[in-house]
Amino acid sequence: MKDIIFELKNITYGYIDGGKKRVILDDLNYEFERGKFYTILGPSGSGKTTLLAIASALDTPERGQVLFEGSDIKKLSHTKFRRNNMAIIFQKYNLTDYLTGVENVESNMMIVDKKIPGNQKEIAYKVLNSMGIVRSKADRKVTKLSGGEQQRVAVARALSKDVPLILGDEPTGALDTATSKEVIALFKKLVKEYNKTIILVTHSDDVASNSDISLMLKNGKLEEVKWD
Repeated sequence: MKDIIFELKNITYGYIDGGKKRVILDDLNYEFERGKFYTILGPSGSGKTTLLAIASALDTPERGQVLFEGSDIKKLSHTKFRRNNMAIIFQKYNLTDYLTGVENVESNMMIVDKKIPGNQKEIAYKVLNSMGIVRSKADRKVTKLSGGEQQRVAVARALSKDVPLILGDEPTGALDTATSKEVIALFKKLVKEYNKTIILVTHSDDVASNSDISLMLKNGKLEEVKWD
């Protein structure tokens, strides 16, 4: 039996372009299972960013529902859903420049409603270490870290919230090939060892082919991609 954690149900979204209605998400349906790594591909303008915004409760569809563990996120409240049940990893890291790596992670731990037991700073160091950021680097301002190290901090920050669902907007897009492969390995680790569900929007076939399930956003719907 499938363990469905997240569902997009009958999602429809469009906008007016040149006086005509352009539908980019057309009665889209998909169920995401707990503990799997998903990627979403699609050409520019296909609606990937819009779909991610709807999935993360930053935008609302014209019709349809977004369900988390079987409940409509509108009933959960969009704010509480974002705060307590999901995290987003951005391409440009979205870190607070004047804070250190550990402070960035610790600040994210403080925004959830549930109290995280133990010394939060020590937990933040531990999570960063598991992502390959040792204490000496964790104590540096993030502006003093490399791009790959900053992305690792961003991944650690998402993990530190202890939420089951992680969404990503081109999180490897600004990285070189070697660092991108390291970050992909981190995502696989989060899925396997922490039972997270990860959904990434990407332009990279290499990233997509390394996920458990790769999806193509085409003609307003999601279709599974089979890799040779």
